[in-house]
Amino acid sequence: MIKFFDFKREHSELKDHLNVIIDNVLNNGSFIIGNEVQKFESQFSEYIGTKYGLGVNSGSDALFMAIKSLDIGEGHEVITVSHTFISTVDAISRNNAIPVFVDIDPTTYCIDISEIESHITDKTRAIIVVHLYGHPADMDPILKIAKKYDLFVIEDCSQAHGARYKGKRVGSLGDISCFSFYPVKNLGAYGDGGFIALNDDVMFEKLEMMHNYGQSGKNHHEFVGLNSRLDEIQAAILNFKLGYLDNWNNERNKLANIYNKLLDGSKYKIPVVKGQVEHVYHLYVIRSNKRDEIKDYLLKNNIQSMIHYPIPVHKQNAYSKLVSRNNIPITEKICNEIVSLPMNPWLKNNEIIEICQILNNYGEPE
Repeated sequence: MIKFFDFKREHSELKDHLNVIIDNVLNNGSFIIGNEVQKFESQFSEYIGTKYGLGVNSGSDALFMAIKSLDIGEGHEVITVSHTFISTVDAISRNNAIPVFVDIDPTTYCIDISEIESHITDKTRAIIVVHLYGHPADMDPILKIAKKYDLFVIEDCSQAHGARYKGKRVGSLGDISCFSFYPVKNLGAYGDGGFIALNDDVMFEKLEMMHNYGQSGKNHHEFVGLNSRLDEIQAAILNFKLGYLDNWNNERNKLANIYNKLLDGSKYKIPVVKGQVEHVYHLYVIRSNKRDEIKDYLLKNNIQSMIHYPIPVHKQNAYSKLVSRNNIPITEKICNEIVSLPMNPWLKNNEIIEICQILNNYGEPE
């Protein structure tokens, strides 16, 4: 079986180092907001290219807190996409703001820039840009629109650790950015974890209090905050893994190039790299109008695949009462066509070749 993601392979390669790292944390006896967290916040924000970074409990909390720190709430609107993981959108809803959905570019699957301005109203406060599947969105025109209408730009970088747009890391381009360290991410913890990156001094001070009960100092609470902190063990793991991130992303690109070269382009729509970007292939997603049959065919041939995402957010029951569920035909079309193939740095070249051969044989006489 070629697994979609094989944690055993990763752990086999890293376990000797990680055992020492975790043991050091346990022996140190500091588990919350200690040296490892401070070290990671410094190193990852430097890697991204921002002045500040804050480790939090999850990518979902990062998005929620980012929106809250911008004073976005009741009656405000936030423009984003429906083709994303639901946490992008529920962070808006949990702040009592209204998500406004814009369709996506049919090649990159990121937000369709030509659709943004028509959805801006006097209630709009921000645009959440999702760098989906590891491909950066086209940020310059988005930032230009945001400046024109005095809107904030929030980057959801949960699938794009290390990706670049015109030479700059994603996460350093908007007003504030959010990352998830869910275990399958390009930079993944061994549990939940998240990160907020930004350059604004005042906003960082606010977030630093917010993620720790609204405390300005021990027993002094300036406002109602959260308990959302990256723990020491996860930070120590991430500190270690950060040193490998660029190499792992390079390996993902090498594997993607094999897919690109060998897959039959007449049968499948393969990923496109558009603009001056560096894709990091968190996911390798192809399209076919026979998606469900292909997924079954792969499984019969001992290859796991997944769908990211089969039901767009605006079609979820959680958003069935949303008055403004916009017309987004491309989003609805591709959700019936996309399938994610195995993609991670621990896959072997011959496994990618085998997947391509099996896919190219689909529909041929046996």
